[in-house]
Amino acid sequence: MEIKVVENSKNIESDILVVSMFEGEKTSSELANTYAIDQDNFKGKFGETYLLPTYGKEIYRKVLILGLGKKEELNPNKLREAVAKAIKKAMQMEAKTVAFSLDGIEFDYSEQFAMGAFIADYTFDKYKSEKKDNKVKEIYVQANQDLVNKAEKIASAMAFTRNLANEPAQYATPSELAAIACDFGLETKIYDKEECEKMGMGAFLAVAKGSIQEPKFIHMKYSVANPKKRIAIIGKGITFDSGGLDIKPPSSMLTMKDDMSGAACVLGIMSILKEFHPQVEVHGIIAACENMPGCSAYKPGDILTAKNGKTIEVDNTDAEGRLTLADALCYACELGVDEVIDIATLTGACMVALGSNAAGIMGNDDSMINELITTAEKSGERYWKLPLWEEYFDSLKSDIADMKNTGSRWGGASTAGVFLQKFVKDVKWAHIDIAGVAFLEKPQKELIKGATGAGVRTLLNYILAQG
Repeated sequence: MEIKVVENSKNIESDILVVSMFEGEKTSSELANTYAIDQDNFKGKFGETYLLPTYGKEIYRKVLILGLGKKEELNPNKLREAVAKAIKKAMQMEAKTVAFSLDGIEFDYSEQFAMGAFIADYTFDKYKSEKKDNKVKEIYVQANQDLVNKAEKIASAMAFTRNLANEPAQYATPSELAAIACDFGLETKIYDKEECEKMGMGAFLAVAKGSIQEPKFIHMKYSVANPKKRIAIIGKGITFDSGGLDIKPPSSMLTMKDDMSGAACVLGIMSILKEFHPQVEVHGIIAACENMPGCSAYKPGDILTAKNGKTIEVDNTDAEGRLTLADALCYACELGVDEVIDIATLTGACMVALGSNAAGIMGNDDSMINELITTAEKSGERYWKLPLWEEYFDSLKSDIADMKNTGSRWGGASTAGVFLQKFVKDVKWAHIDIAGVAFLEKPQKELIKGATGAGVRTLLNYILAQG
């Protein structure tokens, strides 16, 4: 898909002209006003559409009226959702060229317009023997070219992430993630099992013990001469999660290929970072492995020693993500960075609390967390702050080690956050739990079923805002 910026989209010969309509107002198309509004009483409520053939009377074959709802309630996020709906409608009609005439909008819609169009264009049909040829090829709109270009890059990083998270675990192995990381032209180091053992990553390596797939610890670095800030982003990289010896039921295991959505997010960001040239040093870190119940699998009751020397009693082998993140956090905190952000499909408890509508966020610096929440809202995602009270650690106390890896089922997302905090030292830190938003069981707003690319928009915009 290509978005072409033009002075007047109504002068473009196209398959469909999309005209916007606010509730209770007329459109800029007399044809639409006559047939849709005057004759069929189309109201223009948000998300509603009305398709009108032109029968050769115009240079476009059809007019699609796109309802934007009440004018005072429209915002960039709703506009993005509406545009995605129009593109999907055009795809159903197998339209190849679509022009947009968006009138009366009182904010610069360029970036979110483009995001909506590109997100709607996404499909994952790699393994389909028959592929649909219903993609829109060209979109014409009056917009800011620079913002459209920015959105295209972010959307491509999202698509990269979604593709990777949608891949079956037989493809997206730890070794494959490592190979992908080496293709970005960044300073990249891949640590194998023996090197991780030398660094004392006992928590990460324990999780990997039950799988035939070799663990890979991945460190990518984007460098600039005089960085305004140094940031490490860590993505949970469990390429398949069976639950280990505390094995999951089959229905819960089916989508566990997506347990590396955090890692896919980090890879998506690092894949595009050079094109933005931010004056920020960025470290992308992934502790990649499978959690399988093989003959060498770690066991409930085992005592693990993390990179910082803290000991962990294994209470449940299905709470493996926090173990891999523990060593990754220790590693990141030794890099001399100003901030560490980890993103992970970590807890079912976060899904229970927030559903598929928001990610949970917590950390040790309120200003950093608030900035991430604001950035998420502007980018089209939602983060909700959860507490990190020390009382949550009470259920993690162990009789024989420094802590257990699981505690009470109550407040489980915050309990996991408090666990992670024990491996953060002398740095600002935020933890983002995307368990509920990384993979959808049914379409939601502009997103289709499957991987969503959660975190890419927010973290990229956050990094760009720092420099």
